[in-house]
Parts: sequence; structure tokens; C-alpha cells
Amino acid sequence: MRTLAAIGLVLLALAPGCSSSSAARDIAISLRITVWPHGRGEGKVSYVWTLRCNPLGGTLPHGDRACYFLAVYPDLFEPVPRNAACTQIYAGPAVGYVRGTLRGRALRVFVRRSDGCELERWDRVGFLFPRFV
Repeated sequence: MRTLAAIGLVLLALAPGCSSSSAARDIAISLRITVWPHGRGEGKVSYVWTLRCNPLGGTLPHGDRACYFLAVYPDLFEPVPRNAACTQIYAGPAVGYVRGTLRGRALRVFVRRSDGCELERWDRVGFLFPRFV
């Protein structure tokens, strides 16, 4: 019985990574993802990944799962509202930049860890920054 329960939990955990969803199959996505773990600037280390969906490709680990999330959750990159009251929690100098095409539209988004609102935003798209979540 425990074995069946364990298998069920594993299947539930893997379900979002399955790209058989019609939503995930119908959305064309092409992104270039850059992360500067110690902030942007001259001589700063950066990591770059690419992601293509439909067909699946690129260098981002677990790209199938990323394609699924991007297809199913359309508001992941919503900006922080101008009048938002954000906690002043600084979570480090890391900066992420995502550019490309998502849902037929150009996308150019910087994501930072500079305060509570930006940190929540970073966490929302953290699956695109596999080493820095």
C-alpha cells in the first residue's frame, strides 16, 4: 500500500512537467534567459540558457516543465504595480533577464531580488533560473 501511495505522489509531482496538455502544445515560445548572480556590470559572471517550446528545445534544464508553466500561467511576468507597498527585504544582487517571444508577443523582462515585491516576482518565474531559486 505504501508503494502505491509513493508512486501516486511521484506521478503528481511529475504531472506539471508533462507537455501533453493541449495548452502547452498550442503555444509557441522562444526565450533567451540570462542570470547575473552577483549583479550586472563589467566583468560580472553570467549564465545563459535558451528555451523553445513547440517543438521543445534549448539548453534550459527541465524545459518541458518550463514550457508547461509558461503555457498554463499567462500572467507570470506581470510587473509590480507602481503604487504597490513592498517589504524592504533585500535578497541579493542577482538579476535575471528574459527576452524572446511568448504567446506571439515580444518579451523583455528584468527580474530582481531588490524588495519583497520583486522577490515574489522572481519566485514566480524561478523555474527559468534553475541554479538561483
